[in-house]
Amino acid sequence: MTDQQAGEDAAARAVRPGRLGSPERTAQGLREVGYLPDQHIASVVYLGEQLAKPVLIEGPAGTGKTELAKSVALMSGMRLIRLQCYEGLDEAKALYEWNYRKQLLRIQVSQAAPAAGPQPPDEAASWSDVESDIFSEEFLLSRPLLAAIRSPEPVVLLIDEVDRLDVETEALLLEVLSDYQVSIPELGTVTATQTPLVFLTSNNSRDLSEALKRRCLYLYLDYPSAEREQEIVRSRVPGIGERLAEQVTGLVRSLRAMDLKKRPSVSETLDLASTLFLLGEEEVTPQLAVGTLHVLLKYQSDIEKAAAELTAKR
Repeated sequence: MTDQQAGEDAAARAVRPGRLGSPERTAQGLREVGYLPDQHIASVVYLGEQLAKPVLIEGPAGTGKTELAKSVALMSGMRLIRLQCYEGLDEAKALYEWNYRKQLLRIQVSQAAPAAGPQPPDEAASWSDVESDIFSEEFLLSRPLLAAIRSPEPVVLLIDEVDRLDVETEALLLEVLSDYQVSIPELGTVTATQTPLVFLTSNNSRDLSEALKRRCLYLYLDYPSAEREQEIVRSRVPGIGERLAEQVTGLVRSLRAMDLKKRPSVSETLDLASTLFLLGEEEVTPQLAVGTLHVLLKYQSDIEKAAAELTAKR
């Protein structure tokens, strides 16, 4: 494929009508599936689809980065394909690998064939025949990146915690995110017939390469404002009182201001709100706040530090 053809294909994909409609419809659709975006979030998601560009979402852990990609898949009716990144992830687990056991069986069958008796030269299995056979579609195992490229229908591809990848492995993503294609030496280049809607999430544990960032739209998700977090609590914990929701989010925000090993995330805010609602509590007293720190904090040193500060404020 020439550069001109690649550019034409990319342009054709970019102008293809999308499923999200508009930033306003994107925001409405996300709300309908339980994700409460602001206008900036909805706009970036919409532009990611319209421009056929991946969206890189950075921010602290627990701010809804992964949930955003899941919610987009749910609202749009597209299948979600997820690549969970980790240190040591290689091409075989991210792109594709060959079914070695099945290939070995095929080789053994071809070697056993002569034992059945003499065969005409045109029926005898040569190694070149066997090799071309075992490196065919029948023996190919698609992993998340290739599965997203080969899908006949649009999908949402979530590359989760991309900052956990080794720097060298990060280069595997560049061809996929640049041209939406994967090169398989034995079969050639597989090019997408549709454009996956790609989300990459990062907790900022390391800086990503400029080459990767250049291919993406950028979205930073911080902890929500007090008003938005209260709205999230009321949405996810139906029936909770307005005062209790306000006090829960106030407690969480005060903990985030402390020097802790792990600050409480939005999901942990919801855990505390659900806990207190189920217990029938109507307000967060100082004693109750200290007694429920284990719901919000996951290190004993953090619990002890927070308990001391909350007790001192009584």
